[in-house]
Amino acid sequence: MAVTAGLSQTEPRSVHANGIDIHYLEEGEGEPLVLLHGGVVSTNPIWTGVPISYASHMATLAARFRVVAPDTRGAGRTVHSGDTVTFDVLADDVAALIDALGLDRPLIAGFSEGGITASVVGIRHPGSVRAIVNHAGYDAFDPSLMPTLTAMMRQMLGGSPDATHADPDAAARFFSQSAEMQGVFELMKADEDSGQGKDHWKEYLRLGFPRLTQPTGYTTADLGAITAPTLIIAGDRDEFCSVEAGFRAYRELAEGELAVVPATGHVITPPLVELMIEFLERWS
Repeated sequence: MAVTAGLSQTEPRSVHANGIDIHYLEEGEGEPLVLLHGGVVSTNPIWTGVPISYASHMATLAARFRVVAPDTRGAGRTVHSGDTVTFDVLADDVAALIDALGLDRPLIAGFSEGGITASVVGIRHPGSVRAIVNHAGYDAFDPSLMPTLTAMMRQMLGGSPDATHADPDAAARFFSQSAEMQGVFELMKADEDSGQGKDHWKEYLRLGFPRLTQPTGYTTADLGAITAPTLIIAGDRDEFCSVEAGFRAYRELAEGELAVVPATGHVITPPLVELMIEFLERWS
């Protein structure tokens, strides 16, 4: 299948799993890789060129794997009509997607929020995946970091460290602090509204606020329940995920590896994708 760098040439698809219709993109052949996007973004190619998205790397990954990239419940084109969406729910969505598509113990990788979900899949559904990559999503398991992280997310999405619900206007003010952040915010609005209707971006923030501002329900010690080989990727300049927290997560894994990447923040770059590929190919 011919592809254009950074853009999926596959028509959007959906599958009914865990009580909802999960929208996903599929690209490539070979061993299946379930690819989980981070917060704010989706699988929409509108994110091509933005370094917190896998959109620019789909062609590279599809050249090595059969990539299945779903939209998180409530994000992009995957509709959620209920209330709180926890990481348990997101992990169960992924497990149900794997079953519905008949994937045989696929590889799984995620960035940021997607990395959290990938690890929760490993905890809740042992044996369902062959290997896991958690890129910059290990911080949410570390009890020592949670007070700072939850206050940061409450400030970002709710306008104050003590916020109890999302405030779209406050979020807009937060992201307006720099041209780069403002650009991401405007893309998020365009993405969410094009996927599910005008002003859905506000509902997206409402749905995400509880899970991003409260403990996941798991700690670093719970990572020891993961039986699949797992790679932790830490950027040494990541403002959310410290190298120290990455090391603590790695030490709990039954079969873990740790990659610390120099001069790298909370982003996805071509060298990081190649690092992920090298690990996954060893377990495919």
